[in-house]
Amino acid sequence: MRSTGAAPTPARPDTWPRAVPALGLLLGFAADAVIGDPRRGHPVALFGSAAASLERRMYADSRARGAAYTVICVAGTAGVGIAADHLTRRHPVARTLVTAAATWAVLGGTTLRKEARTIVAPLIAAPDAPESLAAARERLPHLVGRDPSALDEAGIARAVVESVAENTSDAVVGPLFWGAVAGLPGLLAYRAVNTLDAMVGHKTPRHVSFGWASARLDDAANWAPARLTGLLTVAAAPLVAGSPRETWRVLRRDGGAHPSPNSGRCEASAAGAMGLRLGGRNVYAGRTEDRPQLGDGRAPQPEDVTKANRLSAAVGLAAVGLAAAAVRLGRRRGRR
Repeated sequence: MRSTGAAPTPARPDTWPRAVPALGLLLGFAADAVIGDPRRGHPVALFGSAAASLERRMYADSRARGAAYTVICVAGTAGVGIAADHLTRRHPVARTLVTAAATWAVLGGTTLRKEARTIVAPLIAAPDAPESLAAARERLPHLVGRDPSALDEAGIARAVVESVAENTSDAVVGPLFWGAVAGLPGLLAYRAVNTLDAMVGHKTPRHVSFGWASARLDDAANWAPARLTGLLTVAAAPLVAGSPRETWRVLRRDGGAHPSPNSGRCEASAAGAMGLRLGGRNVYAGRTEDRPQLGDGRAPQPEDVTKANRLSAAVGLAAVGLAAAAVRLGRRRGRR
């Protein structure tokens, strides 16, 4: 008997559910929330060790040599993502797991907030005890690069709040943004860029030339994520008893005052949302920087770190929701 209907179109062998990349991002975000970073053997630490070894071989007081170093490290890492993307493109379960593993590896929000709590815990438990301040000073370099030796409780609290605000972009929003834009290669390449900036992007005598390319590439990679972080902080301000209108006002007025093209957006929005005053004098290994004031409120106190963590968690949750939605929408449009 002859069929009167059209023959079904065979499924393409590379067809897989549209939800797979988005699901991988969500699972990786959940893994970071539950597990955090391992103490040993973290993939980012392994990359850092390899990059440090290459630096020893390639170093010269030269922008050109530093640029070549940056290209090799970032391109090599992106190549791993491209290879993984290619090998799993016809295997939905494998693609989901690889995306989840990569997302977990590049995120650092849970560890960021845990470290922030650890630093100020002695100051909150026993605020007047000299050993509490000593313990907080000793722990502070785990999170920030400034010299803690002369910082009082307010100075330590400001350093931690500023670091949580800035690193919410670097450790959470940035990876998710580039994962949504460029998939696995974007996730891994972004983390390589950010790690290189932390390693060689400082204006020290050794790295002022060699690290120039890494620092500028990090600025470019974080331009959009930092501004997205600011906008998400505006939306999340009520969760820390803040006003979105006031947060937006401080973000617009003070976001560009910071010497970094990106950090000011994150710190100013946090200051506006929490009713704080950030910025001021920072000392880095004998080098002093006077940062402009961000916000109109009071100076931070150790208890404000809890609010900064709550704000950071809310921004991260909103960012992963947006990233997953953007990936799903992008694949749907691509198949029309």
